[in-house]
Amino acid sequence: MHSPSPIIKSSLIEPDGGELVNLVVPEIERASRVLEAQALPKVSLTNIDLEWAHVISEGWASPLKGFMRENEYLQSLHFNSLKTTKNGSSIVVNMSLPIVLAIDDETKERIGCSTHVGLLSPNKVLIGILRGIEIYKHNKEERIARTWGTTVDGLPYVDEAISKGGNWLIGGDLEVFEPIKYNDGLDDYRLSPQELRNEFERREADAVFAFQLRNPVHNGHALLMNDTRRSLLEMGYNNPILLLHPLGGFTKVDDVPLHVRMEQHTKVLEDGILDPKTTIVAIFPSPMHYAGPTEVQWHAKARINGGANFYIVGRDPAGMPHPTQNRDLYDPDHGKKLLSMAPGLDKLHILPFRVAAYDIVHKKMAFFDPSRAKEFEFISGTKMRSYAKNGENPPEGFMSPSGWSVLANYYQTLQTEDC
Repeated sequence: MHSPSPIIKSSLIEPDGGELVNLVVPEIERASRVLEAQALPKVSLTNIDLEWAHVISEGWASPLKGFMRENEYLQSLHFNSLKTTKNGSSIVVNMSLPIVLAIDDETKERIGCSTHVGLLSPNKVLIGILRGIEIYKHNKEERIARTWGTTVDGLPYVDEAISKGGNWLIGGDLEVFEPIKYNDGLDDYRLSPQELRNEFERREADAVFAFQLRNPVHNGHALLMNDTRRSLLEMGYNNPILLLHPLGGFTKVDDVPLHVRMEQHTKVLEDGILDPKTTIVAIFPSPMHYAGPTEVQWHAKARINGGANFYIVGRDPAGMPHPTQNRDLYDPDHGKKLLSMAPGLDKLHILPFRVAAYDIVHKKMAFFDPSRAKEFEFISGTKMRSYAKNGENPPEGFMSPSGWSVLANYYQTLQTEDC
């Protein structure tokens, strides 16, 4: 008799480094820490800096405990990983993107010989302290070239966060006084890694599979997610839970805004395209680099800390069109290939994205069948936007009706504003 393949039967995957970082100051200590911060030199954060402070403080970047000092920065930039210790032994964890804080010459001079600094939000509110600081040179060209593999003009994150940033980087151990909130009506969706883990335990999940996206969910995505759950059940898991985890930090100007995407995702569940009982929709607070295979490692690593032991990866993950040439910036297949080889990600099970397209015969999204290639239509993002702007509906079965209504209203509003 053939014995089934062994599978992992654990409650939840262990966070990177063995312990989930939580850098939020206990409530009883907050008043004294705020008082201390008031007397320190101040560093002002941009909106993107605040998003990174959020990411670090909740443990998405575990075992990282603050903005990177120079030795951590160099490891991340050159090796896509960090060396740390666990139970007295040296281990390697993935860390493909440098998480750093830039300051200008004036701020550096103002800090002087201080070993700690207070952190000011974009609204000039004290949100935390950076302790045991180290200031070092910000070589922007090297950082850009190694992160993106190019220094071409038009990289969105570079234009927004690096080119405008100061010539120095400041690293240290982070403390935030309170959980970071945005007061935009979406904070209830911003579940921390620990909150997600608590919810997975409450639902008695024996497997968690994560799907990251920064676009609206169409029925091809839903087909993939539902098929993944079916496959996990066939492997012997009893209750696989889907983490539908849209990116919630900085995105480029022509991406669909977060509040529209979240409304659209909610409608997909309401329409029954995904099962609310086996799906958690939450916001991943990280900014987006659009750095292709380098960035997709970060997206996967962070989901380990959030409790996922399976990760769905698709075509050209974290990529974008080349800013100046008519081609993709990265090879569409390199992201998923790299994840199976990346240092520190071997405990994460990578699930390759199966290509779905619109089946003209059966009038629904289906996995592409090369033997019937002429019977499939690939509906691009450009085509989808064209439908919405022109007040047309996509083919029946492409997207949940309520979800499409949200998207169509958004693009038609945009068009009205442009007139």
